Amino acid sequence: MPWTEQIPIQRHITVDELESRIKTLEKDIKILKRLYFVKYRYEGMSVEESAQRVGITKNEGYIWQRRWNENGYEGIIPRYAGGRPMKLSPEDFTQLKELINQKSTWTTDEVRTLIHEKFGVEYTLKQIRIIMKKKLKMGYGKPFTLDYRRPDDAESLLKKLT
Repeated sequence: MPWTEQIPIQRHITVDELESRIKTLEKDIKILKRLYFVKYRYEGMSVEESAQRVGITKNEGYIWQRRWNENGYEGIIPRYAGGRPMKLSPEDFTQLKELINQKSTWTTDEVRTLIHEKFGVEYTLKQIRIIMKKKLKMGYGKPFTLDYRRPDDAESLLKKLT
């Protein structure tokens, strides 16, 4: 015996308008997927069947339906929170860049120690590399060993010999 729907879907827009929005949003897969879910619900399918057709869980289907019922089309647009807030302020990053520019070469471990001493914030070495590259726009390279026997004026000696 089939289960009866306990929560009916509210029709905020017509089926024709829903189908036209589906066609215009084919590039935005997430919204398109959610609009197909709503379309299947309009056609009388259960939440479970509609969710299975678009490849989501039944629980997620109920969440999408609740958002649709509360806010219509605006409710199914994905909301991105933006991630975790930064531990350092923009002023701290400016100060950090100035400190780093005072010395020609740094290791990631030295930068991590500097951040911990100056700002009291702990970062992993991976996060230090990300901060250096993306936030401070600074490149880094692999260190190479210097021969202790190399004279200070090696370049000028080489030019004289060639």
